[in-house]
Amino acid sequence: MTDPAAFVRDNTELLAPPLVPEIRLHLAHEALRLWEKTEEELGAMGLPPPYWAFAWAGGQALARFLLDRPETVAGATVLDFASGSGLVGIAAARAGAARVLCAEIDDFALAAIALNAAANAVALDLARGDLIGRDEGWDLVLVGDAFYEKPLADRLAPWLDAVAGRGADILVGDPGRSYLPKERLTRLSTHSVPVTRALEDSEIKRTDVLRWTRRAERR
Repeated sequence: MTDPAAFVRDNTELLAPPLVPEIRLHLAHEALRLWEKTEEELGAMGLPPPYWAFAWAGGQALARFLLDRPETVAGATVLDFASGSGLVGIAAARAGAARVLCAEIDDFALAAIALNAAANAVALDLARGDLIGRDEGWDLVLVGDAFYEKPLADRLAPWLDAVAGRGADILVGDPGRSYLPKERLTRLSTHSVPVTRALEDSEIKRTDVLRWTRRAERR
């Protein structure tokens, strides 16, 4: 069994995402090489691809938004859903959140989040598992770049409706993924985010930060 923390350290470098230079993360310097290595070494274990090794556009934009507008998160209890590298959760903690829970289904992602939290001197709580359908009373739910496939999007939307309906704020970072439910969202800001060309269709992704609207607010 490969040690997740050792694998993350051995296959990444501490780098600053372009849009959030004040945060450093264990990221893949050569995207395709790590993706291929992960498939070779860990594919037999049935683990997800190494999403945790990249600063995706939606996460970068959402992190930038929180750092520039700390009043959005100050004093709040926060869920960073599908946290990946932990970038958004780290930004929330640095912006003054009272507590940040980073949720992931992948042990390697959780190892990366723990290493990245330490590298940025912030405290994050970690949760392993699929939190869709659960509600622990968070003040703010952060969703960075999660609407990239239909099965996940179809499960996310009713859950986020329910969480927003009982009063939580929900912020989404998205670079125009195919399954974003635009009719449920209000744009708050737009960012031009440099990304890894090997994994995206352009070097700069126009990325929105959006607020999930409650049913009563929709026209």
